[in-house]
Amino acid sequence: MAVADPINAVAALKERADQALRRADLAAARTLFEQAALLAPGRVDLWLGLAASRRALGDHAGALEAVEGALTAEPRSFPGLLMKGSLLEALGQTTQAAILYGIVVRLAPPAGQLPEPTRAALAHARSLHERYADDLAASLMAAAGLGAETGALARRAETFIGAITGRRQIFQQEPAQFHYPGMPAIEFYEREEFPWLETLEAETDAIREEAQAVWGEGGPGLEPYIEYPPGAPVDQWAELNHSQRWTAFHLLRDGKPVDANCLRCPRTMAALTVVDQPHVQGRSPAAMYSILRPRTRIPPHTGVSNTRVVLHLPLIVPEGCGFRVGGETRQWREGEAWVFDDTINHEAWNDSDRPRAIFMCDVWSPRLSGEEREMIGRLTVALDRFNGFAPEGEADL
Repeated sequence: MAVADPINAVAALKERADQALRRADLAAARTLFEQAALLAPGRVDLWLGLAASRRALGDHAGALEAVEGALTAEPRSFPGLLMKGSLLEALGQTTQAAILYGIVVRLAPPAGQLPEPTRAALAHARSLHERYADDLAASLMAAAGLGAETGALARRAETFIGAITGRRQIFQQEPAQFHYPGMPAIEFYEREEFPWLETLEAETDAIREEAQAVWGEGGPGLEPYIEYPPGAPVDQWAELNHSQRWTAFHLLRDGKPVDANCLRCPRTMAALTVVDQPHVQGRSPAAMYSILRPRTRIPPHTGVSNTRVVLHLPLIVPEGCGFRVGGETRQWREGEAWVFDDTINHEAWNDSDRPRAIFMCDVWSPRLSGEEREMIGRLTVALDRFNGFAPEGEADL
């Protein structure tokens, strides 16, 4: 009886408060919600009812106090946080409201699950937060004092500011197999770290010509990029497994030249000699033409090892193609190479009606010393040999 009475009392008070609201007796509703919330301080609905009553009576400070009671009971209450934001606005604390609305937007359930008044309030919250983020980004860029600069410092500042304002998701390295410690998570590397890039780019026409010849000859040498055997978990690759929609023409594969293919592309192979490629027995180097057919998307994924990075040299890029690494999306430009960390979540797409072709190869991470490269090569070969995957012999470093 001692337990049931308070419960029944709270239920009765809540029913009477709701009735008072329906007949627009706000003062009575406020009093009844106050009494109920004191008896059951863990009930979010009671605090929110009290807050709504006080707000309707023009007592915004009192309503905010009641909302804090709701958030004490349930700190991630979506309706509580949304109401708190609206009350902060009413009290003239627009910046604090906009900051809070960023949390509200992240916690919001799907719009279809919300009644129309709540959807409207959420749309307002999102709009105010976006204006706040725009103003904050502009202020921070001005404080950075970078002006119209477009170099590495400016790009890093923009990324930093994007993270501060919540506009840019932070991605980390997620190598599928080899995670070497201390390597930086850099989505796209600066060109200056690869002084041979311009030399390679100067050979774009020759490389493209050989790629077009291979492509024009049709099937020989072109293989599906994704080739999982039966029984393997294909996950996001199910649609592209053994598909001609994404094909590769391998020149170097698993550390060895594909002789027949190399003979067909002598100028490409000559151009490749300037690239600082890894040489690890049974693993690297690797180089290929990558052909992505029209209306094809490569799903988000990550690469195998953060000890190497990947070079793209665009050869044929129709409109409607794009590439994302982490939080940065770029458009390929024919003849302009870039180097990226493929252990950061990335994806590509060709939404055009024509195939897209790039030349790609692996490159040693510029952050590794010569000593580290040798050690990584020895360890990789030792691993493969222990598992029965590598022939006896020294690492080819």
